[in-house]
Amino acid sequence: MKLAPIVIFTYNRPWHTQQTVEALLKNEYASESDLIIFSDAPKNEAAKKGVEETRSYIRNITGFKSLRIIERDRNFGLANNIIDGVTSIVNEFGRIIVLEDDLLTSPYFLKFMNEALDKYEKVEEVVSVHGYLYPVKEKLPTNFFLKHTDSLGWGTWKESWNVFNSDGAYLLSKLESRKIVGEFNFNDTYNFAKMLKDQIEGLNNSWAIRWYASTFLADKISLFPNVSLVYHNGNDLQATNSSIGDDWLDVELSDHPIPLVEIPLKENKDVRLVYERFFRTVFSFRGKIKRKIKELYGKITQMYK
Repeated sequence: MKLAPIVIFTYNRPWHTQQTVEALLKNEYASESDLIIFSDAPKNEAAKKGVEETRSYIRNITGFKSLRIIERDRNFGLANNIIDGVTSIVNEFGRIIVLEDDLLTSPYFLKFMNEALDKYEKVEEVVSVHGYLYPVKEKLPTNFFLKHTDSLGWGTWKESWNVFNSDGAYLLSKLESRKIVGEFNFNDTYNFAKMLKDQIEGLNNSWAIRWYASTFLADKISLFPNVSLVYHNGNDLQATNSSIGDDWLDVELSDHPIPLVEIPLKENKDVRLVYERFFRTVFSFRGKIKRKIKELYGKITQMYK
């Protein structure tokens, strides 16, 4: 089996980066995998110390087949850092596993990702492979496909990444003209389109929403496991694109390997309905109030640490 390079994008959080790397090292294929790290430069004086400490740590990482570090000499920002980094590495290797510096992986993450990348490499319908699963209550099939992507531990191939379009305005216009915004929003249970509109207006700089929109418009499907192999460890004030209130993303990591099973090459509509119920529950009026209170409390607590 051909192993994909593992690419980590870091900024100014040395502790989070270390946790991500240490979790990866517990994976079966870590010692046989190439690790490539893109370290973004500080955007201001306040970030300088964190960037320097992060770079000091990553320069001394051992345990992988090889280590390559790209230290940016100017601040790219998360989106541009990832878009540029993924493009260069996937063009070089043909496939890629992508992590950000605040993700903890199960010991079985690399096994699932590499086996899936190998199995579906030549399957045109499949655009990506993912390790994260929302904390839904229902029991799901071992593997399933969705017309959906996320940024919490994923992999793709060179040909599939060519689907990516960075022009948010173009993507939104296509969603609207084809009258598929509601479907894009999981039957209007989560407003992904607003996230795309915010990107267009400069209120966020999300590459991930543009990747999702690009693959959705191309009618592509992505593979997911039935138990999460990734945990989002970044809900603090240093996180670039998240907030304290993202506790709804919390999951328990799989304590066993997730086998690849033969499934139809189409979206699993039953799982899609599960996702819709999950989003509807989390973002109900009552749920929003609870999350806002928790978010405010978390931010105040962080301010006095």
